[in-house]
Amino acid sequence: MFIGLISDTHGVFPEDVRKFLEPVDVIWHAGDFGGGLDLADRIRAFKPLVGVFGNIDGADVRKEFPRFRRFECEGVKVLMTHIGLSRGAYWAYTPAAGKYDIVAESEIESYRPDIFVCGHTHIPQVFRDKRYGFLFMNPGACGYEGPREVPRMALRFKIENGEVSSLEKCEFPR
Repeated sequence: MFIGLISDTHGVFPEDVRKFLEPVDVIWHAGDFGGGLDLADRIRAFKPLVGVFGNIDGADVRKEFPRFRRFECEGVKVLMTHIGLSRGAYWAYTPAAGKYDIVAESEIESYRPDIFVCGHTHIPQVFRDKRYGFLFMNPGACGYEGPREVPRMALRFKIENGEVSSLEKCEFPR
């Protein structure tokens, strides 16, 4: 399975991001679609979509997408949410291991994922969490909102036989 991972589109699905995601099988969206279900539908028309709602999303998106999504992909347990880090860890440029939002941490402890995906910070981070052992993935923001010093970003990777491989990030100009 070839996965594209995005977050914080804030109402746009830019052509440069779309081009980077062209070869993927599915898009995972870690919240803050913006633009309501119209944007989700545009992404869904492009590729199959798995997502969660974010803090800026309205009732229409919240009715269709959950706050937390637990699922398996090619033998890998995935937990996805929008706000995964505690407030104090939002803007850290270093791995924020162990600084999880209290509700997210409860979900982590209950589900014990192999991959934990979140968005919200607009800052891309991928690292192995030492405490829980999962792969933490935050793709950053691929929309135009966010700190000017942080490029827009999207990730893509493969999951095969229970293993994550071929991780690529693409930076886009703000």
